[in-house]
Amino acid sequence: MRLPKRFTLLASSALVAGGIGFFSFKTDDRFFEIARNLDIYASLFKELNLYYVDEVNPNRMVKTSIDGMLKALDPYTNFFAEDEIEDYMTMTTGRYNGIGALIGQRQGKSIVLMIYEGTPAEKSGLRIGDEILKVDGLDIKTRKDADTGKLLKGQNNTAVKLTVLRYGQKEPMELSVLRDVVKMTNVPYYGMVSDEVGYIDLKDFTGTASREVRTAFQELKGKGMKKLVLDVRENPGGLLNMAIDICNTFIPKDSEVVTTKGKVTEWNKTYTALNPPLDLEMPIIVLTNSHSASAAEIVSGVIQDYDRGVLIGQRTYGKGLVQTTRELSFNTKLKITTAKYYIPSGRCIQAIDYSHRNPDGSVGKIPDSLKTAFKTKAGRVVYDGGGVLPDIALEAPTPTPIALSLTNKGLIFDYAVKYRHEHPSIKPAREFRLTDAEYADFVKWAADKDYDYTTQVEKDLGTLEASAKKEKYFDLIQDQLKALKTKVSHSKDADMMTFKTELKTLLEQEIAGHYYLQKGLKEASFATDPELKAALALFKDMGKYTSILKGQK
Repeated sequence: MRLPKRFTLLASSALVAGGIGFFSFKTDDRFFEIARNLDIYASLFKELNLYYVDEVNPNRMVKTSIDGMLKALDPYTNFFAEDEIEDYMTMTTGRYNGIGALIGQRQGKSIVLMIYEGTPAEKSGLRIGDEILKVDGLDIKTRKDADTGKLLKGQNNTAVKLTVLRYGQKEPMELSVLRDVVKMTNVPYYGMVSDEVGYIDLKDFTGTASREVRTAFQELKGKGMKKLVLDVRENPGGLLNMAIDICNTFIPKDSEVVTTKGKVTEWNKTYTALNPPLDLEMPIIVLTNSHSASAAEIVSGVIQDYDRGVLIGQRTYGKGLVQTTRELSFNTKLKITTAKYYIPSGRCIQAIDYSHRNPDGSVGKIPDSLKTAFKTKAGRVVYDGGGVLPDIALEAPTPTPIALSLTNKGLIFDYAVKYRHEHPSIKPAREFRLTDAEYADFVKWAADKDYDYTTQVEKDLGTLEASAKKEKYFDLIQDQLKALKTKVSHSKDADMMTFKTELKTLLEQEIAGHYYLQKGLKEASFATDPELKAALALFKDMGKYTSILKGQK
């Protein structure tokens, strides 16, 4: 919609007036440049509004320009417009008003991908795999602009009417779901994985993370836990104070946890453990991977720096940056990177230097030659600038091409929906296994489905053939190439049997999730989880565990 001329003149005048204050700092070129560019921006926006051939949406235009400006900094400095504040609050608090279902788009359909335990969605009888056709009478298919997830949110104690098509049913069904406060838990699962080993799955750091970890720890200790596995894999981080409080659970009161240092020196601060710990002696193993970031890295790094536990898995992400939220006008917010953090050994684990870019605009990781060695409390050598390196590094599992294809095409999910329809109940998730006959049924079911893939060997042969043609060697080796291509050409039927163990595991985990939700997904993974198996093996060899913490591995 075109803005009234009066509005554009006012906007321009306001920015120019704001510039007067800047111009008073004539000795400071930086303030002059800021004022000059704000004036240019206001003039440009006014001209666009007046003369651009199509209507200009001012909110979208300004949001796009702000996002483009912030993109030049780092991925964590973000602007939140007024209509995004609800999403921002969900991100920081883990709470929202809705029904507690994760909705995704599959082939143009709105499909329930997950239902969270204890939420209105679960109580209403909604199932994973259900297709949502209408929300309060609004046809989702005919309204391409409809955001199903947002439509399901609303005021507490208000009902939302869903028209749902369930697998195996010819006619849609209607469900009335009463909205409530949905709390996304930071600890979606905790339990005993052996007679004396407890397991806590920490997936986020919103405002209740510390309380959830402490509650889980105390309950497991009451069940006989003598050793703990703390899992921060796939944890993107969150609130700094929650990371500090969780570290405080396992280290002495008044111990240094993290120091933040940035441009505003008044904000620089060293944070310490403020409370008595829950436990200082229990052996701990922390599981990490390349998606363990930020607050998850603080917890991992502090445990390592104090030699409080052993880390197993892959090198963490390497995000040693702190964000602060600043309130802006008209109920908007800016989440801005204000500092780097340093853990007790003195190292900063930030792996990427966003302040120095390559000529092409990209940023690179800090090279090993520029990393500095630090020492843990017991004298073990650790390094900065590249995430947290675990004490026992395991190679990340690489899915086979057929497993990736079946997963990405949604066929593992679709078969689980079919299985759930045909089997009213299954054994507990830890015990559930597909029989060979059931796996054969999956193979038969998938035979006519649309999925394919190219193996890495096939890609490499294609590259070799292209190079041979370019360099005029193809005629000399085409017979050998043809023979090789015939040998390595994949057969989906053959791959189904070659990689049966991997595919069965994926199916078992997905099916368990359809019956037992997030807890089912987690418990079904225990038998084949390489990091968890390594942790349990180490706990059986406490001599090795102790020697690692003493730097004698």
